[in-house]
Amino acid sequence: MSTPRIALVTGANQGLGRALVAGLAAGMDPQDRVLLTGRDPERVDAAAAELAGAGARIEGRVLDVRDPAAIERLASELGEVDVVFSNATARMSPDADPTDEVDAVAETSNVATSAVLRAFVPRLRPGGRLIVVASALGTLDKLDERVAARFAAAASDSLDAVDAVVTDWRRAVLEGTAEDVGYESWLNIPSKVAQVAAVRAVARERRAEDLASDRLLMALCPGLIDTDASRPWFDDMSPAQTPEQAAAWPVELVLSDSFDPAYYGELVQFGRVIPWETGVPVSHAASGSR
Repeated sequence: MSTPRIALVTGANQGLGRALVAGLAAGMDPQDRVLLTGRDPERVDAAAAELAGAGARIEGRVLDVRDPAAIERLASELGEVDVVFSNATARMSPDADPTDEVDAVAETSNVATSAVLRAFVPRLRPGGRLIVVASALGTLDKLDERVAARFAAAASDSLDAVDAVVTDWRRAVLEGTAEDVGYESWLNIPSKVAQVAAVRAVARERRAEDLASDRLLMALCPGLIDTDASRPWFDDMSPAQTPEQAAAWPVELVLSDSFDPAYYGELVQFGRVIPWETGVPVSHAASGSR
């Protein structure tokens, strides 16, 4: 009998995270475990109960990703894992003052991404998959050249170096100097670039070892998804996917026996690697979406 697999999804109460949990459970075996995590105990329990019944066992677990110590405790408890989707994100409003939202955005998307990478990448079993859900906004061309160069240098250095740029960005937003120094006014752009930079920094150090053991580490652009978080940013949501549609390809990828090595360490959308330096065109209206 094979060892039961363990999958973990953060930010899984609703939207894409919930759909990822459902897809993973449906594609895994009854002895496997899928951990549905979120901050609110009632919402976690309700979501886990509603999705229970098909395929793998779904476990609701309270996890505040803004607390790196909590992430490390869960990783230590699990010991080894097979699939991780780092999906948690903070909701933003088009009308909000960036100074009111930057801490929540940075802590939920960036501090958490780094903590997940530190805690779970070393615990991936051979054949494991760790996916950071980012965005088409996470490419260097979306930023002023001054800031783009800093993120590029950090990604070529270390995860600590990426964290240092994130700290500088948060400080600049709170001090009101972010646009002056090149960080742009939309929080989602530097935040998503930093997520991809974090993945690239870790992947640079582990590429040969991970590919030899069939491990995949990458960032994911899931595309536009029709959710409560996305709707305020768009007048027309007709091109958007449902969460279930957006989850289908990444679930298929992580449950497959193989993957394209070109994906490793990159930002990928529906099987296409998005060049980090040049990216793809994204309208300003999409700055609040994935």
